[in-house]
Amino acid sequence: MKWTAQNSIPFIFSLLFCFIIIGCEGKFRDVQKMGFAEFSPSGDAEDIDLKYTDSGRITANLLSPEMLDYATVEYPFTEFPKGIHLTLYDKNGKETYIDAKYAISHKATNIIDLQDNVKIYNQTGEMLETEQLYYDQKNEWFFTEKKFKFTSPKGVSYGEGIDFSKDFKKVNSKKVSGEVQSE
Repeated sequence: MKWTAQNSIPFIFSLLFCFIIIGCEGKFRDVQKMGFAEFSPSGDAEDIDLKYTDSGRITANLLSPEMLDYATVEYPFTEFPKGIHLTLYDKNGKETYIDAKYAISHKATNIIDLQDNVKIYNQTGEMLETEQLYYDQKNEWFFTEKKFKFTSPKGVSYGEGIDFSKDFKKVNSKKVSGEVQSE
């Protein structure tokens, strides 16, 4: 076969195509690497003791062995992977205590998601135990759709699904069973 300009055009296009494919593949890998962002906290702390105040009055005290702050992600949150102990104070100085082995606080919604062996109790002997409980900080309201056990000086009840105020004065529960003394 004789080498002519007509024979070399397909060869040149084939060669050019190979270079483009090889070049694009390298650029594609670079673009993939640029899009990969490691999900890591923007801040972390150990053995924290935070006190929340409102108008000079302490409203809550949070204790935790570890806190991870994800303030720079699209939906910012704070994670407590080793659990929390939280004390809430009402305007009269009454205390409500919360223990959980894991917690995550969502900054945009002001909702705290408490998980794993959650216990909430107060000075009058009332205690609720469940595996997951949400706390709406703005409305000072707890809620869950999980099974729970509620213990009070009047008796013990069990159920699935409950919501209540932080002082246990307002309680709405579903599917409840148990024995409770009437007044």
